[in-house]
Amino acid sequence: MEKETFYRAAYHGSKDFNQKQIETANATGFGAAADDFMERGIDLNEQLIKNKPATFFFRMNGDAMVGAGIYAKDILVVDRSLKAANGKIIIASVNGELLVRRFQKDFNKCFLCAENKRYSNIELGEFTQYQAWGVVTYVIHPTP
Repeated sequence: MEKETFYRAAYHGSKDFNQKQIETANATGFGAAADDFMERGIDLNEQLIKNKPATFFFRMNGDAMVGAGIYAKDILVVDRSLKAANGKIIIASVNGELLVRRFQKDFNKCFLCAENKRYSNIELGEFTQYQAWGVVTYVIHPTP
């Protein structure tokens, strides 16, 4: 009696997946020509997250950064392990409020700049309670 061979999906969500782990069934005993061009699916965690314990997701609530291409309801990927640097878009805690702004440093002054003319820049003076919470690494736009 012949033993039946069952084929299952080779991908189980592991990042260690490679082409050699694909089981193929072909009556001729040779792999299909298209098998050479098969790729695994795109894992967004692998593509967007560089430091998993320090990465957080925020939903943008407002229009302060529309000039930078960040709109209300966009999802921000924020890495807390990165330092705020000149020109980077950051999440900042200013006087207890979380804001999304572009960090600008000029000689001895620091500013949080909005990318919308309706909002003024915030100068980080000596009496301002400021903490850089994290750096925005990616923005995900939902489709309308």
